[in-house]
Amino acid sequence: MTQQAFRLTPVLTGIFAVVCGLTVANIYYAQALIGPITTDLAITPAWAGIVVTLTQLGYGAGLFLIVPLADRSENRRLILLTVAGLIVSLLGAASSRSAPVFMLCSVMVGLCSVGSQILLPLATHFVSSDQRGRVIGNVMGGLITGIMLSRPLANTLAAVWGWRAVFWVSALTMAATGCLLWRVLPRYAPPHRSSYRTLLWSIGYLLAEYALLRRRILYHGILFAVFNMFWTASPLMLQARFGLGQGGIAIFALAGAGGALAAPLAGRLADAGHTRSATWGAMAVVGLASLVSGWSMSEGWLLMLACMALCLDAGVQTNHIVSQRVVYGLNDQARGRLNAAYMTAIFLCGAMGSSGGAALFSLWGWWGVVAVATGLCSINLMLFTMDIVRTRRKTGSDIAGGIIG
Repeated sequence: MTQQAFRLTPVLTGIFAVVCGLTVANIYYAQALIGPITTDLAITPAWAGIVVTLTQLGYGAGLFLIVPLADRSENRRLILLTVAGLIVSLLGAASSRSAPVFMLCSVMVGLCSVGSQILLPLATHFVSSDQRGRVIGNVMGGLITGIMLSRPLANTLAAVWGWRAVFWVSALTMAATGCLLWRVLPRYAPPHRSSYRTLLWSIGYLLAEYALLRRRILYHGILFAVFNMFWTASPLMLQARFGLGQGGIAIFALAGAGGALAAPLAGRLADAGHTRSATWGAMAVVGLASLVSGWSMSEGWLLMLACMALCLDAGVQTNHIVSQRVVYGLNDQARGRLNAAYMTAIFLCGAMGSSGGAALFSLWGWWGVVAVATGLCSINLMLFTMDIVRTRRKTGSDIAGGIIG
């Protein structure tokens, strides 16, 4: 399918959303299976978080090393190559019998899961700028659903057939996904023809040039760290405080899937010019949900805890959608590199959150996680508010929302 003949229909948008969801889910399977994996592979509890952290570090490396190629290489071929690498990595993780082998495969799973971050900006090349937020929101809705459903799916399969079944099933699913993409993906050859080294160096120049990019990395990096702290530590807390097994944790994780419903709404808010209010509200919701989750745990209110998980996820995803719309709009010819800079930094923050969540819980329990999460959200709100005030003073008007993004 040629670039000229391609039209992004609602059906194709839906396919892109499903593919993104299935692809990115692979990053989070280990997060839900941290207990059985560490037990089976004899990994000590203090190092339990490293299982999740390595996958996310691999994803971060892929975002930096592979995603920028979307600005100079034919996108269809690049996406299909990442899918092929992901299938091989999943098969390796499923058959691994030692911690080092599994960890190496975890890094490769993360590295090859970046196809979704090439597919998403690719979709925006085929829509007008006034529809960009809506398309991002719809595709991201599928991606977020994949993230949210990855945990209950992983727990359910593990409860019936063991944790290795999760990776076997995912490898087969990605093989089917690759066949589908082979049929529907358009060819897109960007005009950029600089060397790979120059391409990577230019990411630093983009970071220096665009203050909005740096701000959006800061704002969402903090929220994504909180997100990963919550979902890495919560299975450990649910088992210790409520006695839930893999099946119960899977049902709880379904609460987070509701956060995907916020994605299309967030895209429409961004298109309508409500970026600033959506950002402020998202930060406040995540901070409040983190705080209330502590009381819910102490009082044994499992339903309230599930509601807070939903609110936390909705807030994080709302901020992510509006941030991506801001970032993609900075420079159409550098969209792959802008996305690489943004997502690489975000996932480094997420990796630190995953590792920190497990460590905080082992040291100070759930309230340790809550205290750090709430503190980070408070700092985020303070920084964002200061930016609003500073920009208003410079412009002398009330258009700060558009300037800050």
